[in-house]
Amino acid sequence: MRMNVSDETDAAGLRPLSARSVVLSLLLGAHPPELPVKDLVRLVEPFGVGGSTLRAALSRMVAAGDLRRTDAVYRLSERLLARQRRQDEAVNPGTRAWDGEWEMVVITATGRGPAERADLRARLAALRLAELREGVWLRPANLARPLPVDLRDTARTYTARPDEPPRDLVARLWPLDAWAASAHALLARARAAGHPADRLTAYAAAVRHLLTDPVLPPALLPADWPGDALRAAYTRYRRELAGSLGLGDAEDLAHGAGRHGRR
Repeated sequence: MRMNVSDETDAAGLRPLSARSVVLSLLLGAHPPELPVKDLVRLVEPFGVGGSTLRAALSRMVAAGDLRRTDAVYRLSERLLARQRRQDEAVNPGTRAWDGEWEMVVITATGRGPAERADLRARLAALRLAELREGVWLRPANLARPLPVDLRDTARTYTARPDEPPRDLVARLWPLDAWAASAHALLARARAAGHPADRLTAYAAAVRHLLTDPVLPPALLPADWPGDALRAAYTRYRRELAGSLGLGDAEDLAHGAGRHGRR
């Protein structure tokens, strides 16, 4: 299972967010995910996005299917609502006590093309499963979520208790040291950021990184695992951001830029 922080490219591995990314960061964090254009003009200004740049970006985003517009209100498209749900879950993953069982998904469908295989792999990774070998995915059964029913069309699901020691198996499935190092670097970058745009960039990268946190049982994690610290820092940031932008209860702003690239 591949874990990336970002493909951005300044000295700390991050690139300033585009106007599109700033808008999506704000809307992905808003509940409901919609804002009038007059509010967007005000909200994007601290991040270095001017009114004309914003309007051009909004037009492109509507044309690309990122946003829907009704009168002067912009809201996320259905596709991006699904992304918002994933990001909400990344910040607040539901877990349960772990009793030693593992979820296992075995791919049974054949004759799928490359695009279908890639889509299935992405879905399984988004469910925080890791690939033991081709067609066999698993993880500790500590997440409080059912596996999607439509997986039955392509796979069989099982519960299992592997013979291999759990810590050894986890070490083979996830690059935990690399994930932790990236999370610590993001925390340091966020603490050092002073300009609003730099802080938004850092915390957008933090949410992308949290999407790849395997959310393992505490007993299987290395010491000083930074997952909870990264979630807590991001939660504090979005509350501060909502207050500084005068949005009252809309404390879920800046819900990570996901994988919004420059346009």
